[in-house]
Amino acid sequence: MLEVILDTETTGLSTKEKHKIVEIGCVELNNLIPTNKIFHEYINPGRSISPEAQKVHGYTEKFLSDKNLSEYPCILYASSETVLFGLIYS
Repeated sequence: MLEVILDTETTGLSTKEKHKIVEIGCVELNNLIPTNKIFHEYINPGRSISPEAQKVHGYTEKFLSDKNLSEYPCILYASSETVLFGLIYS
């Protein structure tokens, strides 16, 4: 079975405060074995990072300031199962 493991880091956890993703990482597995297809990108959220989130991932606004502003930086494999980490945010 083809799977994509996806992990994100964000500016915070509140959807009411419109927190955004600052990092996406994806790894493809085929029958639980890495295929060497990976995706990793830091994203400039265009907003401040909550102190709580910064304690978790350590990314500062300065570090992210020159990163891509794209809201859609990653397209996942259409024919795969997707395993999400940090699902409580979603």
